[in-house]
Amino acid sequence: MSPKVKLSAIIDGMEMQSEEFNSFLNKETSEVVFVSRSALITAEDGDDFDHLADWEQQEVNTAIDILQYEDKYASLPSQYEIDEYDMMEQFCFSQEDESIQSALLNAIRGRGAFSRFKDQIITLGVSDEWFTFQEDCYKQIAIDFCEKEQIDYVE
Repeated sequence: MSPKVKLSAIIDGMEMQSEEFNSFLNKETSEVVFVSRSALITAEDGDDFDHLADWEQQEVNTAIDILQYEDKYASLPSQYEIDEYDMMEQFCFSQEDESIQSALLNAIRGRGAFSRFKDQIITLGVSDEWFTFQEDCYKQIAIDFCEKEQIDYVE
């Protein structure tokens, strides 16, 4: 039986996802690993990677392991699966004060929504509420991921 994974490790892994890096959970060790897209491409292509630095070789070896033993790894939810805009919108609607709700909803309309939203939560004094709300959303996504992948977790 594999050790239980910490939800905080999954959340950290989800937050580290980017265009360049993917995060995976090793189901056997409950370790979250980060692999660059270039390491995955090198692993897929089977290119010689002896010329790479030691840390890069380790990363390619991890990528090879991920590709060879797909059942051993679970890809963490990506930034596209984590709908930050939806989180912001849910937060807006959770506000009981109609003037705050209205100001926040206006902030998230159109281009630049993320920066306007961040400015508004500071201006309106609800940034602590937002960060708690966002943390709870990430936690729920991590729990849903674990349940879908049948992974035991601890908070």
